[in-house]
Order: sequence, then C-alpha cells, then structure tokens
Amino acid sequence: MKILCWNVNGLRSALKKDFAQQMWEVDPDIICLQEIKAQQTQMRGPVLDGYLEYWNSATVKKGYSGALILTREKPLSVKNGLPAQPAAGEGRVITAEFDDFFLVNVYAPNSQDKLRRLDIRLQWDAKLQSTLLSLDEIKPVILCGDMNVAHKEIDLAHPARNRGKKGFSDPERDSFSSLLDAGFIDAFRHFEPGPEHYTFWHFNKGTREKNLGWRIDYFCVSESLIDTMQDCYLLPEVTGSDHCPVVLELSDFA
Repeated sequence: MKILCWNVNGLRSALKKDFAQQMWEVDPDIICLQEIKAQQTQMRGPVLDGYLEYWNSATVKKGYSGALILTREKPLSVKNGLPAQPAAGEGRVITAEFDDFFLVNVYAPNSQDKLRRLDIRLQWDAKLQSTLLSLDEIKPVILCGDMNVAHKEIDLAHPARNRGKKGFSDPERDSFSSLLDAGFIDAFRHFEPGPEHYTFWHFNKGTREKNLGWRIDYFCVSESLIDTMQDCYLLPEVTGSDHCPVVLELSDFA
C-alpha cells in the first residue's frame, strides 16, 4: 500500500500544474491533501479519476485551509474535525477508518507571527493527541499532513535564525515530541536520519533551488505498525506547490 501526503497550497492551482500526471506517475492508493483552499462545489468534475473523494473544506471563509482524502478503497467511515476542537470550521482534520487502520489527514494551525496564535495551536495539538490515542486503542493509526512545525534542528536549513519563531518555537517542538513519546513514530526519520531533507520552501527566488527549506510535513504511525512500514520518502522533484509530497509505503495487511 502506498499513501501520499501533500500540502498543495491551493487545489485548483495544483490542478493547472500537472497534478493528475504527477499523481499517476507515483500511483498512490490513497492521497491526503492539505491547504486545498476550495469547496467541492467549485470543481467541474472529479479531482482525479478512479478515486473516491472525502472533503473537509473551511467554512469560516472560502479560499482558506481545508483537507481532502482521495482513495481507491472505500473507507468504513469518515469523520471531519476533532471533538470540541479549537480552530473549528477551518477544515483541518479528516479521519478515515479502514479495515486495518485509521488514517488521519491534518493541516495543523500555524502559530503565526509573534506566536499570536500559539495558544490555539497548542490546544489543537492536545486535542489531536488525545483523539489519536483513543483511536489507537481500537486499531493502529496513520497520521499524516502539514504539522507546521520543524521538530529538530536537522529539520530546517537555518535553525539558529528561526529559533523561537513560528514553526520552530520550543512549545510547538515540545508538543510534537509529546506525540512521539505517546507511542507514534516519525516514519521518515525511521528510515532517514540524515540532514538536508525538507518538504517546504518559501517562494523567495532561489530558496528551493538552494534547498533552504523546512521539514514540516510528516507521517506519524502507531508503534504497532513498525514492522509494516517498508519506506517513507520525500518527492522534492514534484512541483506545483511550495511543499513537496511525502510517501509512506506499507506491506499488505494480513
């Protein structure tokens, strides 16, 4: 099984930039998209032929946030949002239940400049973690998405100049550590311990070419799935967004 995760920074924009061809080449069984900035009613047809669509678009305002799951296999159930969540109506979570696991597609809130939204972000993190742990008591969990945090210094090109700022503040990093300590594995780091692997680059000219990026897009999986994981890797050559896709490959479930 192959699952792809990608912040497309606008689905309609991505569709104009060879999205379909890029996805056919990777050939994932499930595609989890974030920051789609669209409503299903704005689509003229299916996003990608051969895939079922499960949307959680932002209701607070159009053209903002949003998440989408495309899957070849019909889930047992699909649920949007978190219980009594902060950042309600921003289209940040979709949970799809399959026979062998829960798949949770997330677009975490940005703590914003001067960390003015940090409290909401940390409340959201806590609610997400408690929800994941509850799901994990039922069956294994695969979390993926744009978590809007670089966990370690190795996960961004310029840690010193960004320390304490949005996406690299101690509270955000500690919150991510808490998730891993609770029983989840950073799948990419399980396979690749080395530096200079990023998933996001600012649109500033030359930033991506020089690989001055951040790794803020993740797969985090239940520890019970460790023997099922075959690989987790980035696709920086796939363009069309300021993020690149992350792919998780799993062996077939018995």
